[in-house]
Amino acid sequence: MTALTRASVAELSSFLVDRKVSSVELTEALIRRIEAKNAEYRAFLTCTFDLALEQAREADDRTARNIRRGPLDGVPVALKDAYDTRNIRTTVGSGLFKDRVPTADSAVWERLRRAGAVLLGKLECTEFCLGGPSPDTAFPISLNPHDTSRYTGGSSSGAGVALATGMVPAAIGSDTGGSIRIPAAFCGVAGIKPTYGLVSLRGLFPLSGSLDHAGPMARSSQDCALLLDAIMGHDPLHPSSSRRQIPPTSPDISDNCRGLVIGHVTNFSEAEGVSEESRAACRRALDVFRDLGAEIREVRLPSLWDYTVANTTIMTSEAFAIHHARFREKLGEVSHLTRHRIALGAFISAADYLRAQKARRVLTQTTFDLMTEHRLDLLCYPGMLGDPPHIDQVPPYYYLDTPLITAPANLTGAPAASVRAGFSASDMPMSFQLTGHMFADGKVLAAAHAYERATPEFSRLVE
Repeated sequence: MTALTRASVAELSSFLVDRKVSSVELTEALIRRIEAKNAEYRAFLTCTFDLALEQAREADDRTARNIRRGPLDGVPVALKDAYDTRNIRTTVGSGLFKDRVPTADSAVWERLRRAGAVLLGKLECTEFCLGGPSPDTAFPISLNPHDTSRYTGGSSSGAGVALATGMVPAAIGSDTGGSIRIPAAFCGVAGIKPTYGLVSLRGLFPLSGSLDHAGPMARSSQDCALLLDAIMGHDPLHPSSSRRQIPPTSPDISDNCRGLVIGHVTNFSEAEGVSEESRAACRRALDVFRDLGAEIREVRLPSLWDYTVANTTIMTSEAFAIHHARFREKLGEVSHLTRHRIALGAFISAADYLRAQKARRVLTQTTFDLMTEHRLDLLCYPGMLGDPPHIDQVPPYYYLDTPLITAPANLTGAPAASVRAGFSASDMPMSFQLTGHMFADGKVLAAAHAYERATPEFSRLVE
């Protein structure tokens, strides 16, 4: 049997169904792993071990009575500390919220709890989902397990680290400009930003409501599909939740890509700042897709800078609108990077914001029109510009210095997955992105899974 701390969600679910292991035994094994690793890598801000063991015992009782709730019943998970959890501290990575205890659960945790998931705790995130890695933050920042001197990526930092080190098999992050895909890429795990509105944002502390996405992170795209199936669904209590929903994505997982047409976004690969290693990793991934039966076509989208400028203008404006009163009262208690990045919103006019929203509509229409014109199912381009920077070399406004290669999918609302693509000369994880049409999340995850099955050598859990 695969070691419990290395096993996938799909494997653990099978073990639980076959009673090869109990949920309590699994939870205890992961608690021991967290106790052994968290002091070094700092992924968890709050541990909920007593609650987890209680939930695990309840899951084992359901198994004994043959009333399992589904594939996640008894499987331990952890949440980015931006998701409200009733009676459990939720800080959003900020000292301003160090004693904040919500009175209601987020929609995502409601759905996971109903699915029988076991909550191990809350994971580190950069302050207000934008401020890392700041040396003066109220909580210790997570460290990249592949090289602790390098950035994990934000803002779902703890999720990437906990997954890569075997502390948890499944996590939930959020993504406004790449905050699921960046730590997934830098830590060598999997993650998907779902279609906008597919997963409810209720109870997720907002960074930018019109760009925020809630989504799963795991060690494989198959596991992300199982998680997405559990958390998606219309929520009448949140205005951005879409009435349009999709069938479960996990049943469509397969090992081939026959009939799939993938567009290689050549101008994103050639964009400013993209390293030759990242370009080469993307080209190799496309070769694998050809071998799996996909057709590859080259396509050019609008400039990556166009997407970046629109995304960051909207994000910064909306973030400042959320925080400006808090900043006036307690600016000195906010970390250096958070207050500088969010305060930029004070200098963006209403006219600038409206121009960015207009640009968003044009870029979205252009993107999907080009996909339709070229009959493309998916788009493929590098996951990151290159290796993660060293922690002390992350510029305050990195998304103004070079284009943000994760921004297009946030701006358009399209589903986008980060997929492992090997290791760089510095032995750091590399990745590429797959994006699809709106509500084609299943197609994105199925293609990512087929690639992962063809390249098992790229999966590396840190010991």
